[in-house]
Amino acid sequence: MSIRFWMRLMGMLAAVALFLALPLPALAQNCALCYTQRAAAGAGVIQALRSGILILIIPPTLGTVGLFFVIHRRINQFRLADDAAEPGQDW
Repeated sequence: MSIRFWMRLMGMLAAVALFLALPLPALAQNCALCYTQRAAAGAGVIQALRSGILILIIPPTLGTVGLFFVIHRRINQFRLADDAAEPGQDW
């Protein structure tokens, strides 16, 4: 494995560590509507609200990950094509 790969991996790990080191109150801000609904509801409604939040979060997350995957593959595809070109064939 190349040093470039390890540098990228270390950068990603540093970003994840920084994100996890953020204070929890900064990540725990809720909208007022969700807070009041949860405070006035029973256990069944609270579980339904949690499930609804997960259902609304998962599709955009998967779409974003898929988009990054496609972009990464395309960039590597063009980079490999440029590396394979012989000298003197540059247009």
